[in-house]
Amino acid sequence: MARVTTQFTGIIMYRQDYRERDLLVKVLTDKIGPAMFFVKNAKKRGFRMTADILPFTHGTYIGSLDENGLSFINTASDTSQYKKIASDISKNAYVTYILALVDSAFNDGRSIGGWFEQVAAALDLIEKGLDEQIITNIIETQLLVAFGVAPVWDRCVVCGRNDLALDFSEQYGGMLCQNHWSLDEHRLHLDRKTVYYLQQFATINLQKLNSIRINPATKRRLQQVLDTLYDNEVGLNLKAKRFIRQMNKWEQNIGKLSMND
Repeated sequence: MARVTTQFTGIIMYRQDYRERDLLVKVLTDKIGPAMFFVKNAKKRGFRMTADILPFTHGTYIGSLDENGLSFINTASDTSQYKKIASDISKNAYVTYILALVDSAFNDGRSIGGWFEQVAAALDLIEKGLDEQIITNIIETQLLVAFGVAPVWDRCVVCGRNDLALDFSEQYGGMLCQNHWSLDEHRLHLDRKTVYYLQQFATINLQKLNSIRINPATKRRLQQVLDTLYDNEVGLNLKAKRFIRQMNKWEQNIGKLSMND
């Protein structure tokens, strides 16, 4: 598709300085997925779209979209920032990670199907106060396919049974029923509740989710599974993920200090 001026919906992912007065702004768009936009004079005092291109802002934009190069924003309307995400360190960290994952999973300037709506729904839910880790875990689970990893969550990969206890095998790329656990001594030894949530995460439509509550122990196990898959199968080492891990360590240490007090 050649560059064309059109209206699109966008989520501001991040931005970086470019020359003295200009910015490069990465936007997740509903038309061509992630795309880098050149915004002239964006750092100039009194720039009319300053608030429209802040990180974690979403809205309607008009500009020139280019699948193979820089795109341009001409004007914006109906924009608003996810203020709770922008101001809360935990929400900020998880949403930054979600957007970095999407940026890594999809090529710039290419349609990403229904993923724009799924990501927008994720940010809306986190802004409304739903558990940011769990919403991120859902995105992580579903994005595995985009990274070329397609675990079989709902049945045994050997015999297809789903009426027996299941456990995940990295070696076999999915679940093994208890009749076949002996095939992989390094299976993850998951409990039924963790297996259940992983199966739900793989298919849930975030646009239809209203609430979700999972106990802390299960949350830890879910995160461990997804960390294992992303570390071993995908091989990503995103800065945002490293920050989340460090943040969680800080929280654990503070919790230990409080208990000792």
